[in-house]
Amino acid sequence: MLTTKKKLEIELSEAFIKFQRELIGRGPQEAKTYIVEDMIILRFKGVLTTEEKHLVSHNTGKSLVKKMRQVLREMYSKEYEEIIEKHTGCKVLSSHSDTSTKTGERIEVFVMEQNISKLLET
Repeated sequence: MLTTKKKLEIELSEAFIKFQRELIGRGPQEAKTYIVEDMIILRFKGVLTTEEKHLVSHNTGKSLVKKMRQVLREMYSKEYEEIIEKHTGCKVLSSHSDTSTKTGERIEVFVMEQNISKLLET
């Protein structure tokens, strides 16, 4: 099931872009996945919508955008973890997310039950 590290990183990036397009109506401008031992780290650039970009220029807007993104992430955390588990065949122990209102980037970190890097070496 697991192939090369590079191929899995690309597959995960594409799966998350597709999911976000279905969820929000648009995906990030750029997505990059990094597999580091027992962690999978996804970095999304250009995630803010036009409306969110306007809102983050104001302090109240920044907190609204952060809160909305946190609520959406919590609502769909199960689906996010299922994407990871489907592509890796490994269980997600925990996941963490944050969106920067300054740069328009979002980071997703998944801590896995196993060292994915080692599984890909075999």
